Amino acid sequence: MTRSLHSSSESQREVLVAWLFLAPALVLLSLFLLGPIAYLIYLSFTSGSFTRAGIQWIGLRNYWRLLLTPDFWQVIGNTVYFTLATVIPSLVIPLGLAVLLNRALALRGLLRTAYFIPSITSLVAVGLGFRWLFQTDGPVNALLDTAGIEPIPWLGSVTWAMPVLILLSVWKQLGFNMVVFLAGLQAIPANRYEAAELDGANAWQQFWHITLPGLRPTLIFATVTTAIFTLRSFEQPYVITGGGPLNSTNLLVFYIYNQAFAQFDFGYAAAAATVLLMVTLVFVYLQLRILGDEN
Repeated sequence: MTRSLHSSSESQREVLVAWLFLAPALVLLSLFLLGPIAYLIYLSFTSGSFTRAGIQWIGLRNYWRLLLTPDFWQVIGNTVYFTLATVIPSLVIPLGLAVLLNRALALRGLLRTAYFIPSITSLVAVGLGFRWLFQTDGPVNALLDTAGIEPIPWLGSVTWAMPVLILLSVWKQLGFNMVVFLAGLQAIPANRYEAAELDGANAWQQFWHITLPGLRPTLIFATVTTAIFTLRSFEQPYVITGGGPLNSTNLLVFYIYNQAFAQFDFGYAAAAATVLLMVTLVFVYLQLRILGDEN
């Protein structure tokens, strides 16, 4: 009985010590993450701004406005198009590069470094570079002119402005995803490939039946993180197109920014931001659910 009481009190002390060590992190998490999220959701049910007299509770009117605003649905369409067109090549191209650079090649280390550099460069600086490259009298049109192709108004065209943003985003995420896939490839046991070769499997069969199944957790992680990174894209339209032409490159985060800090409609902007938060949480939930089912 005495031993049981002693072990119980010792266990309680360990729990108390654990909570004491966790307390600073939990306080910071509440102040800088949970608190702002709660205030964002509260703000989405209000109207007014900090430049006017008071903020009024209006219930679900901001969400109703979202449903009835054509510009919001155009922004949602732009964001879905931008996300799908960015995420797919941002996974396929780095995966191919990772498979290639996982082999014993000359200058392999140099190539890995070169492909990784875009992921650590400033997105604003790169955006300014892309705006210069694709302006009407820029280097890209000069190169097309030498090939006998008529110059394209890249940033002034409803058709071509979004592909410029997509190209920038794919280029920016390429290096990070390549490193993630390289780490996943190196975790696959080499004896699986040796056994497959002895059974007469060719390179494609090895990739399809060994590499892809072995990379499944890595693919899930890369897909979710790339989708979240893409959904919160702001710098691309802000620096390159300003959301134009004709609202064709206006993405959700840029739209929220304009509503909050250009129109000073904080409640409406908070409602749009809450929608973005819910979509992001769905992606995180799916990742945890899929990875949990595997384990």
